[in-house]
Parts: sequence; structure tokens; C-alpha cells
Amino acid sequence: MSDNKNTGRGIYGKGYYIALILCAAAIGITGFLYYRSENEARQVLQEPEQQMTLPASAVEEDIPVVVTQPQGTQAPAATEPTAAPKKPLKTAAPISGETVAEYAMDCLSYNETTRDWRVHNGVDLAAEAGTEVMAAADGVVYTTYADDMMGTTVVIRHEDGYTTVYSSLAEELKVSTGDRVTLGQAIGCVGETALIETGAGPHVHFSVLCNDAAMDPAEFLALGSE
Repeated sequence: MSDNKNTGRGIYGKGYYIALILCAAAIGITGFLYYRSENEARQVLQEPEQQMTLPASAVEEDIPVVVTQPQGTQAPAATEPTAAPKKPLKTAAPISGETVAEYAMDCLSYNETTRDWRVHNGVDLAAEAGTEVMAAADGVVYTTYADDMMGTTVVIRHEDGYTTVYSSLAEELKVSTGDRVTLGQAIGCVGETALIETGAGPHVHFSVLCNDAAMDPAEFLALGSE
């Protein structure tokens, strides 16, 4: 009887230890799996940016781009407006009168007042004293003054570098410096104020400059007919 009891305890004792070992192994495996899952979750929480990498195409679409011109095409060339043809300068003689002294810059002309031969940079147009003297073209009065030799004088600037000068006028003028005048507008009257030309009687000494160089008034007046 005693042998059977001892045999039964041995069998039951070994089974108890086997069960205990299996339980311990199960606990160990469960703990390892739990630790592994926790570690992976911790890595995901610590590195969120590395887990959210956008594709290159998505990044490019989100960047605003200022397009000034489609690629592969050229902007149309700017066309300059065609300038209207320039009208020729209209001119006319300052008075209608007899020419008593011609333009003479390439030769000597006899002066009745000084009784000598000298150059003459304009034309002397005779008329009755008080006859109105007109602007020979559109322009702006550059200056007015009393010259010791040529008397009361008006200087008018015109386009294209032309300047007209009216001397031997009566003292009272009809324009002032800075006035804009038009072709045929009265600027003064015929006088006898040019001391160096008193022998010519009442007249206007009319001279013309082109880019500040003397020119024949006849050539200037010819512009009005072109």
C-alpha cells in the first residue's frame, strides 16, 4: 500500500513543476511581446515627422509660383507709335514794304548813315512809321530790349533752332518777354530808333539766325512756301 501512495505523489509532484514552468514561460513571452509593442509605439510618438513625409509632387503643388510668361513662348515685341509727320514751319514777312538794304554777310554793303562799307546781317524793310510789325512765325518772345545802335528790338525763338530779330521798332511794344506769339501777330510798330540806320528812314531791320548763326532772311521766308 505504501508503495502505491509514494508513486502517486511522484507523478503528481512532477506535473505540478511542469505546469509551473509552462506558466512562467507564458508570462515571460507575454511580457516580451508587451515590451516590444510598447517600444514600437514609443518610437512612433517620438518621430512623427519622419512618418509623415509628403510625396514630391504634393510639395511642388503647394508652392505658389508667379508666372510672368508661358514657358517656350516669347512676349510680343512692343511697337512704338508711329510719329505723325512734322509740319513745315509757316513763315511770312513781318511787313509788306520796300527792301532798302539787302542781306550781305559774304560781301560788303554801303551804309548811307555811316557812309562806309560793312556787312549787313538782315534786310531793311521800309514802311510808314507806326505800321504794325508782325511775327514772322509761331514762337516765344525770348527778349525785348533797347539797343544803342539798332534801337528797340524784339527777339523771337521758333522751332527747329530758328530765331527772328526785329530792330528799329517804335519804343512802345505789343509783346513782352515770355509771350507766346503766332504767325502774323502784331509785336510792335515801325520806328526810326536804329541810330546806325537813320539814313534809311522809317523801317524794320529784320534778321534771322539758325542755331545762332546768321542766315539770309529770304531763305527763312521761303520755308513758308515749301
